[in-house]
Amino acid sequence: MTETKTPRPPTPPPGTSDPYVKFKLEGKTFYKSKVVHKNLNPKWSESFSFPLQDWEQVVDVRVYDKDRTTDEFMGSSTIVIKNLELDKTSEMVLSLEDPSSLEDDMGVIVIDTCLTFRDATIKRPVKRLMCSNRKRLYQLWSGVFGITLLEGQDMPEYSQGDIYVRNRLGEQKYKSKNLRIQANPRWREKFDFNKYENCLEPLNVEVFVKRGRKSEESWGMFEVDLSKLPVNTQQLYTQALDPGKGRLILLATFNPCSDVSISDINKPPLEQPDERDQILEKYSLKNSHKFVREVGFLQVKVFNATDLTSTDLNGKSDPFCVLELGNSRLQTHTIYKTLSPEWNKVFTFPVKDIHDVLELKVFDEDGDKAPDFLGRVAIPLLSVQNGQPVTRGLKNENLRGPAKGTISLVMEVHYNPVRAGIKTFKPKEEKFMEDNRKFSKKVLAQNIYRVRKITLAVLHTLQYIKSCFQWESTQRSIIAFLTFMLMVWTWELFMMPIFLLLLIGWNYFQVTPGRVSSNQDLVSVSSYCTVLYTELEDEKESGKKGLMEKIHMVQEIIITVQNILDEIACIGERVKNTFNWSVPFLSCLACLVLFVATAALYYIPLRYIIFIWGINKFTKKLRNPYAIDNNEILDFIKRVPSDVQKVRVQFSIQTEGIP
Repeated sequence: MTETKTPRPPTPPPGTSDPYVKFKLEGKTFYKSKVVHKNLNPKWSESFSFPLQDWEQVVDVRVYDKDRTTDEFMGSSTIVIKNLELDKTSEMVLSLEDPSSLEDDMGVIVIDTCLTFRDATIKRPVKRLMCSNRKRLYQLWSGVFGITLLEGQDMPEYSQGDIYVRNRLGEQKYKSKNLRIQANPRWREKFDFNKYENCLEPLNVEVFVKRGRKSEESWGMFEVDLSKLPVNTQQLYTQALDPGKGRLILLATFNPCSDVSISDINKPPLEQPDERDQILEKYSLKNSHKFVREVGFLQVKVFNATDLTSTDLNGKSDPFCVLELGNSRLQTHTIYKTLSPEWNKVFTFPVKDIHDVLELKVFDEDGDKAPDFLGRVAIPLLSVQNGQPVTRGLKNENLRGPAKGTISLVMEVHYNPVRAGIKTFKPKEEKFMEDNRKFSKKVLAQNIYRVRKITLAVLHTLQYIKSCFQWESTQRSIIAFLTFMLMVWTWELFMMPIFLLLLIGWNYFQVTPGRVSSNQDLVSVSSYCTVLYTELEDEKESGKKGLMEKIHMVQEIIITVQNILDEIACIGERVKNTFNWSVPFLSCLACLVLFVATAALYYIPLRYIIFIWGINKFTKKLRNPYAIDNNEILDFIKRVPSDVQKVRVQFSIQTEGIP
């Protein structure tokens, strides 16, 4: 929809105004015009477009007077979409109204509108992911489309704000990271979409520009037909956006997948001799160089759930279970009118990342309405004990508290450790598009505590070193002085990874049930957050304009600070958890890398290592023009759980049976 605005004001009072216009859809501003200063007859001459989801939608047009303190409302009108003619540009004169004003004539605003098809169909929005399209969403898929968002070209630079891309294939949606508006933005992001047999929809790609917290503008949408994409072959697409908005470049591939299945409990694939031998052979060490995209194979037997929450008037529920591994989802059938359903189904998944977490969510089917949530459990693949029956108590939606009921299952996972180790140093798969994080007092308090704990640990270490210089303990200072002299005299660069290797080994022997508790971080975090949360509540109640009112005034800044604190705390906690064997596979992998680094630094001169590193960096673009930029160390760190994640998904420290 495009528009050009020229308002005719009423007989105004003496003075001038600084008017601007907001366009809202379902309460959200999707476009905001520039401010025309000191003018009661402004001319904007701006144009924009925005996708619509429903013929019944109504666009709210509001005019404001820009003021230093509070913007003054000058009137509003509406655009009813169903009253517009398709593919016809028409001039609309909208009379402004303000029920609280004594003025009979608030003026008019003149716009040009044009309604066109930009998608295959205009359809009603889905209220929830698992509502009307639930059956199609959780059926079997036969392959995976890999979409690499490369870059934009010749985009306008005059605009202010951020640019991002939304990708949609059916109900699978991804949103790219935000980049500052520039002529040639480079994303270098990869998204995976499952291919369902009866899904013939094309890939929809749309470029958005975001200005401020709520104002968005579409720079163009296009479709890509993936149905004829060759198998295991890269296909480059260059698509033009709206006139004057440049182009977008994508890379698409299709890889078939055969490890997805749903079967009865008496026919599990891993209990069929031929299939089991074939799977074990596929993921054996001697075949590490084959099937490099496939890390492993997961089989889940879902038996039953007991003592679930009743949601119907008859005291019963209609439960079904959804299994999620990364972005892959399968589900059981619905058992009606029971609180102890018996599904007795076997599900198999291809494992893309051995560090993924299997989530089982139990819902109550409610006809055409969104299903009611009953509980969930989360199980890391690296904590699975093959063939052992597991009965887990359900938790609430955020995994922070218990829910009523239990679920019984048996899991078995087989993976190739070489492929899993290599995948650890590659970018982690992005999750489907989720809602933006919102401000939470508890989350902010928790992040403050986590950063504070890391800071205190660093300060404590510095204070300990300072005490050696101050000779607060003669014995400690003498030992520190002799150690310093010995290290400086004999120091070589290869000793750095040796030191880290010894530190990991020392922590391995320190991790015993009697000395370390895997839940102690949660207890300290929860207790601190409870105290701080109570203090925030007391402060809010004690003053008319307390802390929370001030926070809401700068909510966007607070959310940014909250997320930054979370990132800082996660990095510190993940480094700590690498050394304290929270995930034995990752700690073993770190030991292997440090051992190789020690040997390389000992036998190979440093200049040769830097020389090889520089050649690799400079020629990477030449060898693979569409390679995704990544940092191997950060990719490894992202696989290690933070203290919060470790407790939520019940990561346990194990000193036996290390893979």
